[in-house]
Formats: sequence, C-alpha cells, structure tokens
Amino acid sequence: MNKDEKERRKEILNELQKKEQQAFDQSLPMERHFFELLFDYLDQELEENGCDDTNNLTKAFLISHKISNPEIVLNWLAERSCYCDCEILANVEEQFE
Repeated sequence: MNKDEKERRKEILNELQKKEQQAFDQSLPMERHFFELLFDYLDQELEENGCDDTNNLTKAFLISHKISNPEIVLNWLAERSCYCDCEILANVEEQFE
C-alpha cells in the first residue's frame, strides 16, 4: 500500500467517523450541553452516595433543569442499556467524548 492509498483510507475513516457522530448527535433527545451537565451531576452524586440501582438522580436532574421531555430522554437511555444512574454515567458518557 502506497502513501497516497494510506492517506485516502485515513480520509475515508475520518468521514465515516464524522457521519457516525452526526447521526449520534441527531439522535439526542436533549441538547448535548444538558447531557454534559447530567454527567457532571451524576459523577458528583454517585461519588458521594453510590448508586441505588435506579435512575432517580437522572429523573431529578431532568426535572430540575426543566427538560420538556424527560420520559423520552429516559427511554433513549434505556435503549442504550442504561437503566440506573451509574449505567448512564458508565455507558453513555464515553459516547460524548
């Protein structure tokens, strides 16, 4: 494989990653900013109190930030196998990096 071919493959890979990121961003049920705030909130709360195997902290966050569609957000998280607060932090936060 020559240098030009390697560069072309690298470009194709970058384009695919951008498209995947765009598709992910379009699937978000609330603004990315609120997810980032949620992750910070969960990180702090779970460090102090641990996980009780519910998504009650997430629900409280959504309500306190007046998210208009909390059930849609919770369903979106459940579709990603996130049923409790620690799973939300562990499984979804990395997708935002």
